[in-house]
Amino acid sequence: MEKELRVGIIGCGGIAHAKHMPSLAKLPQVSLAAFANRTEDKARQAAQTFGSTDAKVFSDYRRLLEDRTIDVVHVCTANDTHAEITIAALEAGKHVMCEKPMAKTSADARRMVEAAKRSGKKLTVSYNNRYRPDSQYLYRMCRGGDLGHIYMGKAHALRRRGVPTWGAFLDKEKQGGGPLLDIGTHSLDLALWLMDNYKPKKVLGSAFYQLGKMADAANPYGSWDPSRFTVEDSALAMITMENGATVTLEASWALNIVRDGTAKVTLCGTDAGADMWDGLTINGEKYGKLYTTRIHLQNEGIPFYQTREESPAELEARLWIEALINGKDPVVKPEQALIVQQILEAIYVSAETGEAVTLSGGSEEKV
Repeated sequence: MEKELRVGIIGCGGIAHAKHMPSLAKLPQVSLAAFANRTEDKARQAAQTFGSTDAKVFSDYRRLLEDRTIDVVHVCTANDTHAEITIAALEAGKHVMCEKPMAKTSADARRMVEAAKRSGKKLTVSYNNRYRPDSQYLYRMCRGGDLGHIYMGKAHALRRRGVPTWGAFLDKEKQGGGPLLDIGTHSLDLALWLMDNYKPKKVLGSAFYQLGKMADAANPYGSWDPSRFTVEDSALAMITMENGATVTLEASWALNIVRDGTAKVTLCGTDAGADMWDGLTINGEKYGKLYTTRIHLQNEGIPFYQTREESPAELEARLWIEALINGKDPVVKPEQALIVQQILEAIYVSAETGEAVTLSGGSEEKV
């Protein structure tokens, strides 16, 4: 019989309810045994919905970490608390999955990696777009060499209007940034993972604070208060890797464009290219002709079968728990997430100074 892992949830807000708790609750190897939230009522409600019969509720996450029966912690709090809580959990002997982005700063992210190494516990970051069917299929193609040498990538995280007006999303002090850290982080992680390239050399970026100044703006989540909109509304960057490959990243919550989409990647290789915009499309040259092929994934578009498949969030949770049980590395290694964080921070620095930022730490990280 497999060991049952007792999991604690710290932060019982939207992302915990939408992704972490329902996915973990479906796993027979997991017991959701503890819930912590500053507003204790939210923790209690989460425990009633997803918790085990003996689930405990806390308003202070430190008390949860004192419980020696808890094996794993999922950190689902605001960006500025990720490092503090994750490091405390690792030092308390817990394995940790932290919500993206890894931290508010790259220095905090590095401290998290170092804490994992010291404690001997496993740390991962929730980049759930890796687990989509198209991402998984393209990953296998890339590793199989179907695209050849991938020397150009584009990471797209674009919303025409999609400003999250709840919580602390617009607060730079708490979040560290806007769409770049919120959704750009997903697209950049996806691009680097598919390209298998974690050695950034130089970053040139721009951040824009334009549409956030608008009052009574059209937005599916309601208009925002411009005086409280202290993060960028869009950003653009070019990342040059040590081997000469280049990745462009574009992220926005509000941008006057027609075509939008988040966590999309375009790859260009010597043998073929790939595009995620309208489903997964592969393009190349064969027998003296150019071709474009739309990949139809198994059970795609068939509702009967879709109900039987794991969602990306469910696959993420299952593979994470199985890695812990079997003593294997998680799919998302903390060193990979650290490099994503370093690049994002360099974009902000470049945008502020108007100069390219040279990175030397990426080549030093073992991923």
